[in-house]
Amino acid sequence: MKHLFTTPLILLVVTRSVLAQPTPDLYHQTSDVHHLLTQYEADWGSLSRFYTIENSPERRERLKTFFSDYVRQLQQLDFDRMSTDSRVDYLLFQRNLKNELLELANEEKEVKQIQSWFPFADKIYALEKQRRRGLPLVAEQVAAELNAIGREIVAARQVAEKAEKPDPAVARRAEGTAKGLQAALKSVFMFYNAYDPQFSWWVPEPYRQTDSLLTTYMVLLGKKVREAAPTKDDGSGIAGIAVGREELLRQLAYEMIPYSPEDLIDIANREFAWCDRELLKASKEMGFGTDWKAAQEKVKNTTVPAGKQPELILRLYNESVAFLKQKDLITIPPIAEETWRMQMMSPARQKVSPFFLGGETILISYPTSTMSHEDKLMSMRGNNPHFSRSTVHHELIAGHHLQGFMNNRYKTYRHFDTPFWTEGWALYWEMILWDLGFPQSPEDRIGMLFWRMHRCARIIFSLNYHLGKWSPQQCIDFLVDRVGHERANAEGEVRRSFVGGYPPLYQLAYMTGGFQFYGLKKELVDSKKMTYKQFHDAILQLNAMPVEMIRAILTNQKLSRDFKTSWRFYEKEGK
Repeated sequence: MKHLFTTPLILLVVTRSVLAQPTPDLYHQTSDVHHLLTQYEADWGSLSRFYTIENSPERRERLKTFFSDYVRQLQQLDFDRMSTDSRVDYLLFQRNLKNELLELANEEKEVKQIQSWFPFADKIYALEKQRRRGLPLVAEQVAAELNAIGREIVAARQVAEKAEKPDPAVARRAEGTAKGLQAALKSVFMFYNAYDPQFSWWVPEPYRQTDSLLTTYMVLLGKKVREAAPTKDDGSGIAGIAVGREELLRQLAYEMIPYSPEDLIDIANREFAWCDRELLKASKEMGFGTDWKAAQEKVKNTTVPAGKQPELILRLYNESVAFLKQKDLITIPPIAEETWRMQMMSPARQKVSPFFLGGETILISYPTSTMSHEDKLMSMRGNNPHFSRSTVHHELIAGHHLQGFMNNRYKTYRHFDTPFWTEGWALYWEMILWDLGFPQSPEDRIGMLFWRMHRCARIIFSLNYHLGKWSPQQCIDFLVDRVGHERANAEGEVRRSFVGGYPPLYQLAYMTGGFQFYGLKKELVDSKKMTYKQFHDAILQLNAMPVEMIRAILTNQKLSRDFKTSWRFYEKEGK
């Protein structure tokens, strides 16, 4: 059977002759840790679907055993005989397992601090455990137990109300524990009710009362979470949780980023200065002198009519793909080109995602008939053609769509996803296309610079927020004043960052990851060790992982068992 493309074989031959240090296993679809990673993923799926109740002791103890067992199995492999590619799998798998065990230890420590808030928990966990195997319950006994649990919830609430202000993490753990208990109780009720006549006669009313008490209890615990937060709701309606410097440092170390929060803010400010210089150049070319906001205002008003945004997206997509092919920058498999598609974003989702989202499907953020007049205008201005010039290739090719396409086809046993790879890769393409002349006019450059400034701002506002220095409203004002966001779009960005379900480092991962890829490009492409196409194809065929580990593989670095991150990828003198 003839394959659609044979890139791996071609690249293997070329790369061996170009790389300073050959990596003969670079394009193998397996490694010495492959079998263990595959088995782990399947086992984890089985256990996570079985032990579903958040913060339950049964789940915690089972997962402790599970992760410890895989640490033992991993350590039985012969690390010293492994290639660099296999050592990367070993080190990242070991890192993940140890992090899982650390999180379980933190969970256990925090649960112990709120034990007096949940004296009824074990009774609910026991009922749910019986339900999983469909064991018969004595309905009258269950009703009596639920009635007693209700009284215990009332007493526990009084204890929680009088408790001193908890640590934010402990408050969140309490709220999560209550949610888990309510889910466990609901699972019991839904399983037996209407199927077991005795259960249906005895249990519904005690269940409804107990469930209602748990709901009220969760409201109190949610209030405790907000009270414990270092930053308060400042009128923006955005009440997230700032994690603090110590947790930021821990997460940065996990992601193999050897910079402190303060270092990253300094990098962002340096990049802002570069953006300012380029912005003034474009503003002067447009006839606005140093008034870049006036130039940006003109660009914002180059909107397409309502209903015409999909046509614009298709045009920008075609231009970007043609540019990639003309410059021979990356292999684009025909099916990847064939199967991407569009959808329109709902008005509700646009409140937290005011710009495009993408992957195999690009979600177009543009006004609908139900929006207010002001919101329609802000959405159109924020998604004008020149601003969109960066976002279309970021979301589709060579950005998120091509990433996902290749992840499904190469080294699929790797599950080391990180936003520094995912978002960093897509942002890196904005940098590369800028360098290679993709913007066709000063208006295009202002549009692309808007996004570059936005990425700088994300580092600055997200870290200042999590360090407890800025409120959400300060973050919104910063996006409006420093980047030129429409206010509604700025509110959506900040809301997405802090209450949209994203981890604390996600927003800074765009530009930080982009500079990791950019630094690696300087090391391997600018030095003529690889062509652009060899470099880009190699990265996508390694699958997702911290960028420093991609560097280790591409340079055939000799990794030790106690490897620690040290790659200072950002050049202070700038580009």
